[in-house]
Amino acid sequence: MGEYKTMLYSKEGTFLTPVKNIAVIKMNRPDALNAINDQFILDLGAALDEAEKDPDIRSVIIGTNHPKVYCTGADLKMAQGFLKDPKSVESAIKQGQMVIDKIAKLSKPVIAAIHGLCLGGGTEIALASDVRICDTDAKIGCPEVALGLIPAWGGCVRMARVAGLGKALELILTGAQLTGAEALAAGLVSKVVSPDDLQSEAIKLAMKFGQNAPIALKLAKKATHMAFEGNYEMNLKYQVDASVECFKTADLGEGIAGILEKRQPKFKGK
Repeated sequence: MGEYKTMLYSKEGTFLTPVKNIAVIKMNRPDALNAINDQFILDLGAALDEAEKDPDIRSVIIGTNHPKVYCTGADLKMAQGFLKDPKSVESAIKQGQMVIDKIAKLSKPVIAAIHGLCLGGGTEIALASDVRICDTDAKIGCPEVALGLIPAWGGCVRMARVAGLGKALELILTGAQLTGAEALAAGLVSKVVSPDDLQSEAIKLAMKFGQNAPIALKLAKKATHMAFEGNYEMNLKYQVDASVECFKTADLGEGIAGILEKRQPKFKGK
């Protein structure tokens, strides 16, 4: 496993899994409240690549190693440096977009386990994840406009997709911070738990993903993301093509056999 300056990477599993099939990526810039700088972006991208390439990994959790913070967004010292040369910010924005987009495009399901403050780029990381759960200590928001910025790492688009246009505009234009309960009501997260239960709930959800056929998971994830991309006919065609691919896999035969034989299927991603 790779070692990163701003991330902790581990492989987790349970007694129910023959191998450790869950990648846990924890943001780890404690002295900077997990603020996002150049190294953070590089490390997050590399950690995601490691999870993508590992055939044992079935799902990914993005969490935090900080006791009170998920991620406070862009490092303001880095942002201050761009004031002298605004044109130089273009590459930084594009790089951030590309890495956060990796989360959405990863072939494996990604869970954001949100603890504590989740602001700006942290919220954009969470929105790019497939499922978000948080604890009762969470505060989630996009405060960029209060600084004179916008959520440029995909946040404006994804917030509207997740919460709906009206709620997205309210949250982005006011910079409001939501509690866990408010985030649940707004549809930003699917579950709120106690801080002590957050990691175990994320592992439990990741385990459920891991019990399913990996190729089908990958295709289903892409097909669902396509609801906001392309046109209706293109999306339906992809679902036809994806179904044909599923019928070419040994996993589908194993899944059907498992149901008929009243046992848990053993998927191999083939």
